Amino acid sequence: MPVKPEPASALFAGPLALATLSAPDGPAFPSLVTPDGQALDLRQAFGDERLTTLDVLDRWETALPRLRALAADPALPRVPVAALRVHAPVAPRQVFQSGANYRQHVIDLHVAHRAPGDDRPEEERRAEAAELMDRRAAEDLPYVFIGLPGAITGPYDDVVLPAWAEQPDWELELAVVIGRAAFRVSVEEAPRYIAGYTIANDVTDRATVFRRDMPQIGTDWLRSKNAPGFTPLGPWIVPAESIAHPDDLQVTLRLNGETMQDESTKDMIFTVARMVAYASQTARLLPGDLVLTGSPAGNGMHWGRLLRHGDVMEGSVTGLGVQRTRCVTEVAP
Repeated sequence: MPVKPEPASALFAGPLALATLSAPDGPAFPSLVTPDGQALDLRQAFGDERLTTLDVLDRWETALPRLRALAADPALPRVPVAALRVHAPVAPRQVFQSGANYRQHVIDLHVAHRAPGDDRPEEERRAEAAELMDRRAAEDLPYVFIGLPGAITGPYDDVVLPAWAEQPDWELELAVVIGRAAFRVSVEEAPRYIAGYTIANDVTDRATVFRRDMPQIGTDWLRSKNAPGFTPLGPWIVPAESIAHPDDLQVTLRLNGETMQDESTKDMIFTVARMVAYASQTARLLPGDLVLTGSPAGNGMHWGRLLRHGDVMEGSVTGLGVQRTRCVTEVAP
């Protein structure tokens, strides 16, 4: 059974968030959620029984004022979120993922993977890595690759570890949700194209990141990151207007109650706006698309402790709530 959310005095920052919910045996529907844990069915409020959260994001500029008015109206009928199932907040058309975007994380990896025969003190190698990061930032070259929407699962659903995954690892991330079609936008313009933010855990099988049969091909993101359920998402989409400083949010992951990742987005080499602008230089970003911004230091490879059956991951980002997922090993056919 999925891990159930725990009650909280305030589920997220600001007066409202978007969610996709359902009754235990009913169809999923888009919902406005208030921070006290009450949900309003947006199908009724918008007069459209076929409405989805993606539809709301498709019309974000006109929808957001309506959502503000709905959140402020105490007379509208609401249901406790605790009585409903919480799904991934949106089914995106496209998923853009950022790699090597946290300074301390990349430095730690550089130090941990010393070249054969490199006997220099750790301080010297750490200084070298810091210089490399400064150079990368100065050259303005983010690293973005493509994920699959089919890997997304709900914020309280079980994460199935495939039988073939030898080194499954966690990567908690701040995820940007696009609210307007964006193509070749500048860094300065990028914030105007962001509808809001949510939480993503980019689960990765480290053993299949690099192709052993043909090393010259490089990374295999399909195999290592895109198994069904490898991207728990949510629970909510919090509007960008409620998150004043996306480049200063605490990203925290606990494994069975023990803190493994706990870092501010201030450590990102490239800011949220820079990542959105960079992705838009090549691809046309669409409403509802996700831009994952990278994961901070503290992955399982760092701790020498990877995911296994029964593990419970709890991920939080300041103002965006908490997701809790339990790992379940796939039964081999």
